[in-house]
Amino acid sequence: MSTIPSQRSGSVGPGGLLAILGGGQLGRMTAMAARTMGYRVRVMDPEAACPASFVADETIVGRWDDVDAARRLAAGADAVTLEIEQIGVDALREVASLAPLRPGVEPVRIIQDKTLQKTWLAEHGFPVGLFGVVSSEAELRETVAALGGDVFVKTGRGGYDGRGQARAGTSCGADLGEVWRELGARPAVVEKALDLECEISVMAARSPSGEVRVFTAARNHHENRILAWSVLPAGIAAELESRAEALAEDLVNKLGIEGLLCAEIFVTCAGELLINELAPRPHNSYHQSERGCVTSQFEQLVRAVCNVPLGETAIVTPAAIVNLLGDLWLKSAPNFQAALAVPGVRLHLYEKHTPRAGRKMGHLSAVGATGEEALERVLEAKRRL
Repeated sequence: MSTIPSQRSGSVGPGGLLAILGGGQLGRMTAMAARTMGYRVRVMDPEAACPASFVADETIVGRWDDVDAARRLAAGADAVTLEIEQIGVDALREVASLAPLRPGVEPVRIIQDKTLQKTWLAEHGFPVGLFGVVSSEAELRETVAALGGDVFVKTGRGGYDGRGQARAGTSCGADLGEVWRELGARPAVVEKALDLECEISVMAARSPSGEVRVFTAARNHHENRILAWSVLPAGIAAELESRAEALAEDLVNKLGIEGLLCAEIFVTCAGELLINELAPRPHNSYHQSERGCVTSQFEQLVRAVCNVPLGETAIVTPAAIVNLLGDLWLKSAPNFQAALAVPGVRLHLYEKHTPRAGRKMGHLSAVGATGEEALERVLEAKRRL
């Protein structure tokens, strides 16, 4: 793996204080990994009873743009990371002035706005599908026509789990004016619809000392634009796997990430690899790394942020996950006993106490002799719920 030296190469040993911007499920699982390794944990989140609060030493309550809360989070911390990229830039800069912020202000500033992210990718020579950036309804109409009339529209900021995006153009008959208004009439990326074989994701980790490790690609399946399940390994051709891992390594180095970077990548029917989106944090598609890899994505983040040697990313056993959305709870309690009767299946709940349709409440994971067996097991467990 290639290395790039960092100006901040001091390591943080067990007993140090790791602070996390965000206390959702990703912050919770990162905090659990950190505590296993002997670190103290402080989190910041808009909700006092956020999922991470139940495993952290301290919870700071504050909005994502709350500079004062960010200052209190960083005070006395040995290192700071994040589990959500939608943190105000001023808050990020305040944190960085008080403690090592990893992945860093500039990578997050670029990634948190899809219009900046997609433009950065194209300008730096990374493979992306045809797209345009629009800031008005008139520009939207012009760009949709220029891209052939079949597109996806994604708001630049704030969208996730299917929110903030819409299919538009000739294939769905949606009125472009209505699409523009429903997405908040704000700057957006317009992407040409592609003929896809599948979507994969590749996770890379980079430490401040410049060490880089890349995980094997995972294959993902979405329903209603929310990740439904993911399996590791992806089961793609070796040549595609090699290209995808090389892309992830190049991305994490060029962005100067200190921490994790997940690249969601489209595999087209023509065999192209086109980068869809980036995330500078743990990612839902690598939850099965806790079961299937020598080092989980959460332990790897702690290692990278604390600048200790990165862990091996090799697959020990194929593994898969399926998300559990709040819809499961709306009619009756899920039958977890039936699900856990499936061999190799484990239950992971996030201690979110208010189920809502589309809200991620937890996931099931499974291992198997092959990726397909692991996937079959976890999907069977989901059916039994």
